[in-house]
Amino acid sequence: QVQLVESGGGLVQAGGSLRLSCATAGRTSGIYAMAWFRQAPGKEREFVAAIRSIGTTTYADSVKGRFTISRDNARNTVFLQMNSLKPEDTAVFYCAARLTPSTSIYLSTDRADYSTWGRGTQVTVSS
Repeated sequence: QVQLVESGGGLVQAGGSLRLSCATAGRTSGIYAMAWFRQAPGKEREFVAAIRSIGTTTYADSVKGRFTISRDNARNTVFLQMNSLKPEDTAVFYCAARLTPSTSIYLSTDRADYSTWGRGTQVTVSS
């Protein structure tokens, strides 16, 4: 079992920054990849960024150059640094873990491949 707890959300003005954290607990050695997704009101949950246990990353086009995903293995924590925030970034951000390995060299952006989820943290960007 793996547990995920997000923190770091809040209210920020457009152009500002926030850093989200996802603390992991339980059988963390079984985690193949971690990801952030977000869901705005009335919209589908969408992929934001992912990082593999070996450190490779991938991003949604909408956040490339503004968001950075990273991990601190010693603290079993994954971060999402968000800069140059826009009102359209307003959403609940969810941390997710993929426990099943993949033979693909590409990180999955499909939420169906991530089996464990946190409860989410609200990010609101005012204009």
